[in-house]
Amino acid sequence: MKKAIIGKKIGMTQIFDENGNVIPVTVIEAGPCVVAQKKTVEKDGYNALQLGFAEVKEKHLTKAEKGHFDAANVPMKKHLKEFRLDDCSANVGDFITVETFAAGDKVDVTGTTKGRGYTGAIKRWNLHMLGKTHGIGPIHRQSGSMGVIDPARIFKNKKMAGQYGNEQVTVQNLKVVKIDAEKNLIAIKGAIPGAKDGIVFIRDSVKA
Repeated sequence: MKKAIIGKKIGMTQIFDENGNVIPVTVIEAGPCVVAQKKTVEKDGYNALQLGFAEVKEKHLTKAEKGHFDAANVPMKKHLKEFRLDDCSANVGDFITVETFAAGDKVDVTGTTKGRGYTGAIKRWNLHMLGKTHGIGPIHRQSGSMGVIDPARIFKNKKMAGQYGNEQVTVQNLKVVKIDAEKNLIAIKGAIPGAKDGIVFIRDSVKA
């Protein structure tokens, strides 16, 4: 992996290519991100860059966070994320912009999905509903059989109701369709995880 950036999901729209085909895209406001820390093989055992994104007031940071930015002598940022990069040519204080990427690049996008609270098994696991006749009763949206009689208990990992959403998800091999360097925008084909204004991490695709 050689390129990475932090961004904020703006929303979805569609654009047209030179042949008039409609391309659904997600627009992301990516960067500029400041390099807050650089890790090397000699000192830390691996190469990585820690990027900061989004302006923040000093009063909203902890004393440790403020000290981290002061030591690096970089602007204070709201979000920090470390990316393991093979080519760490950037140094502390440099800015990573959306121009790092280009149209046609394949990227992996990581975001936090929308939280849906405590959810039934039908919605959470896409299970079949029970029959609506023959005396099923008011349990059409329940899981059905819980297993065999002999253990007299429910096995672990049984698909049941519970917390759904609000988890980190990565979508791989998405195509960069367009870059707007003036507005720090990147248009990526398809959908990405998360709600509008959610923070996402964009990096080179590992399986391209």
